[in-house]
Amino acid sequence: MAVLGTRSRLYPDSARLMGWDVRETGLRIVLGADVPDLVEANVRADVDEFLAGHEMVRGDVAFWVAHPGGPKVLEALQSSLDVDREALRLTWNSLERVGNLSSASVLHVLADTLRERPPAAGSRGVLLAMGPGFCLECVLLEAR
Repeated sequence: MAVLGTRSRLYPDSARLMGWDVRETGLRIVLGADVPDLVEANVRADVDEFLAGHEMVRGDVAFWVAHPGGPKVLEALQSSLDVDREALRLTWNSLERVGNLSSASVLHVLADTLRERPPAAGSRGVLLAMGPGFCLECVLLEAR
């Protein structure tokens, strides 16, 4: 798998939407109820702009590797990207099997993709992770 490009987007005024509070007893997750709405309202345009920079459109994407941010977030992601549940099947499976392990859980989905549905050589896919702040990380991958 080769990385062809990356893009990061930090959404303004989203510091309390997703993140961590540091407390005497450890870390406590901050997860606002508006995360799915933010995903649905913004991800499509951000992914489209990212892909356009590589002379691609969403229809050119052969595989999706997404952070399993929870059922409502995944539904919003499907809607925003205009893909069906099957396109994110391995993400849904990961959510059911190991849960949401924060943004690093996308690496579990990538491992599952390589093991269970290895993309054809030369095909391109997009890895998407969401994290504190609220931010979106996009990675354009090419199977080798």
